[in-house]
Amino acid sequence: MTEYLIVLNKDEDTISFVNLTTNSVEKTVETDYNPHEVVVTPDGKKTYVTCSLGNKINIINNETFEIEKRLEHPDFNFPHGLGVTPDGKKVYMASTYSEKVFIINAETDEIEKVFPTYQQLSHMISFAPDGKKVYVPNIGSHNITVVDVDSEEIVNHFPVGKGPEGVAVHPNGKHLYVANQHDNNLFVVNTETLEIDYKRRIGAVPIRIVFSPDGKYALIPNRESGDLSIIETEHELKDKVRPWEVKRIRVGVWPGGTVFNEDGSYAYVANNKTNDVSIINMSTLKEEGLIEVGTHPDGVAYLKK
Repeated sequence: MTEYLIVLNKDEDTISFVNLTTNSVEKTVETDYNPHEVVVTPDGKKTYVTCSLGNKINIINNETFEIEKRLEHPDFNFPHGLGVTPDGKKVYMASTYSEKVFIINAETDEIEKVFPTYQQLSHMISFAPDGKKVYVPNIGSHNITVVDVDSEEIVNHFPVGKGPEGVAVHPNGKHLYVANQHDNNLFVVNTETLEIDYKRRIGAVPIRIVFSPDGKYALIPNRESGDLSIIETEHELKDKVRPWEVKRIRVGVWPGGTVFNEDGSYAYVANNKTNDVSIINMSTLKEEGLIEVGTHPDGVAYLKK
């Protein structure tokens, strides 16, 4: 088995397939205009890439690392965030400027359903660990849309901070973490009550959140301050257990897409303006090295095959 990073170079319209044995680019593939976000199916066979300014989804065969299909739709208008159901049968996509959610059949790669959020700038897709709910942050409405996966319908909207973009549910399902990029803070929301249990000040313009596989850490890249907030999700301090920023480390300029490897021993952060990927050793919580990729890397995913 070989481990790969799939890195989207949004300003040169390519994907770098990085072999993590050598930490070097094994293959580069040309995409449609402005590849932005990426998701790999649970079986590792396919990768979906939103090409935001090209208004297309590129579907890649992971055996060959070649684009095997392109999806288009009249209502694609800056297609962006992607997520896949745990069973791998459906792919959800948020189209930012049309403010709609698309549901794609992952077996046929056909669009099955489209519905509006009626909110402003619906940007990302984040599944609950059990796959029953999808959370869609709306940057312009300063809220989160909740979609029920069984009914494929919106069941709620709830307010958060200003400009929410990064959203992820802790692996235990109890808390939704929300990075409010205009407020430079983190909200930790109770998924049952939708009340804000904790607020944390972090770096400037936090735009993504990703949890380690064991749920111990949440990593949040801060675009404008060029650093990575490391949140210990159950930090013990003065007889209290709560989420706490235990470290903030320098990475490259405009960090964005962030992903863990399978066992959580390493994390990788795409640095948009320095054209590289930071390698984060999760034992030492330090940047251990850099991987050179293409121009303005953003979305990133992990693949083992």
